[in-house]
Amino acid sequence: MDFTQAIEIAKNIYWVGMYLENDPFQCHPYFIKNGNESILVDPGSMLEFDAVVKKINSISSMNNIKYIILHHQDPDLAASAPEMEKLINRKDLQIITHSRMVPLIKHYLIRSEYYEIDKHQYKLQCRNLDLQFLTTPYCHSPGAFVTYEPKTKTLLSGDIFGGIEESWEFFAGEDYFEKAKQFHAEYMPSRDIFNYALNKIEALDMNLIAPQHGSIIKKDKIAPLITQMKALECGLYIEKGYRDELLYTIEALKQKDLALVSSLKQLKEKEEFLFQKAKMADMGEMIGNIAHQWRQPLAINNTIISILKEKSQREILEDSELMSKLGEMENNIQYMSKTIDDFMRFYHPEKKKTNFSVSDVVEHALTIMRPILNKAGIEIHFQTCDPSYVSGYMNEYTQVVVSILTNAKDILIHRKIKDPSINMLLSQTQDSVILAINDNGGGIKKENIHRIFDPYFTTKHKSMGTGLGLYISKMIIEKNMGGILKAENTQKGAVFSITMEKVNG
Repeated sequence: MDFTQAIEIAKNIYWVGMYLENDPFQCHPYFIKNGNESILVDPGSMLEFDAVVKKINSISSMNNIKYIILHHQDPDLAASAPEMEKLINRKDLQIITHSRMVPLIKHYLIRSEYYEIDKHQYKLQCRNLDLQFLTTPYCHSPGAFVTYEPKTKTLLSGDIFGGIEESWEFFAGEDYFEKAKQFHAEYMPSRDIFNYALNKIEALDMNLIAPQHGSIIKKDKIAPLITQMKALECGLYIEKGYRDELLYTIEALKQKDLALVSSLKQLKEKEEFLFQKAKMADMGEMIGNIAHQWRQPLAINNTIISILKEKSQREILEDSELMSKLGEMENNIQYMSKTIDDFMRFYHPEKKKTNFSVSDVVEHALTIMRPILNKAGIEIHFQTCDPSYVSGYMNEYTQVVVSILTNAKDILIHRKIKDPSINMLLSQTQDSVILAINDNGGGIKKENIHRIFDPYFTTKHKSMGTGLGLYISKMIIEKNMGGILKAENTQKGAVFSITMEKVNG
């Protein structure tokens, strides 16, 4: 097979990449020939730029490209887009991507208009072409998606189905899962998230899968490969120590529950053990939250480095631009450092009760949760009152607020609530300070409302929760700090209220 030429993999769909000898991480742009409304898919980095342009011009013309699809924002996929844009030189050129990716992609200095798939019913119709877009969030980007061409039954899959190959093959062989295994284990955040994407893809009628990395997969190998990938442990759970410890601890706690009921001293031991378990479960989720908050500044810094490197090699890098870009990178690094400081404060244990402002604690909890809620499309509002102080453990109060917000977020996402929102109201009476947290998620089922504070009770999938969060929250507020935590239903959803005795600041 001559890799110096464009290779037609399906009718009017061409591989226009570059074979990098002895490189296990091959990148593959694709070209969909469609007259003067042709499409370039995942154009790649500047490493492949010249080869991609040459191949496209050999079968069509760069001026015929009206759309560039960017399945996610990483430099190995998108860095050459601005230079492609200059060569195409069309005022009607559009960048097809998800709206979640636009804030990142714009840092490549792209000037064309964006065709945001989530604002166009996840479809594109042009001439005789009818493309469909399927979202695959967090595989491995929040706005990631794949493209399906139904006439040839071809899936252009971005990072999904990519592989790392010591000896590269254009078409996947019988052992391709072993080559795809390492890539997906490291780049997909968890099996649950990955399987959500695979279930969508599995429903398609496919003759061919063309990933950005690895090998092209023919029809006879698609179904067996998906089956193997569904069982793959990836992301956080590839850490065997974490997985084993988590499963062991949950099982140990269940056994202790049966043995410690009759003894008050043993009951206290159980509660302390459960508290540490809940902390560990929360920490696992928070590690994921840190990763999400770091992903954007890391991607931006990576892009800046690629641009500076390319301009330096071409000797067109000006001192003023260098200083400006270095300043931007420094700001991103400072943001990442602040993120770590916020989470370290959250997990720092307190031994003595102190008087603290509830409003300040809620604002700190929101610095942790707001990015996560924003990414889920959930509006969060906080209405406060005059300074309100209570006595207790500030970090534990923060943990309770974060736990309640996390539960609300999970419900809103699981139930696919339209215009999801959470409202927080801080009020006070003569003797008390009350924090109410409302969501519009439809409320707690009547048969569950009296059980939600029981240990191990959860309505979530076993991979998403241990059933300890609300139990520990109630123990913190009522036993450790002498307050009241209760849950009720409203017309729109659930409301959790924390009532504490008011003290002087």
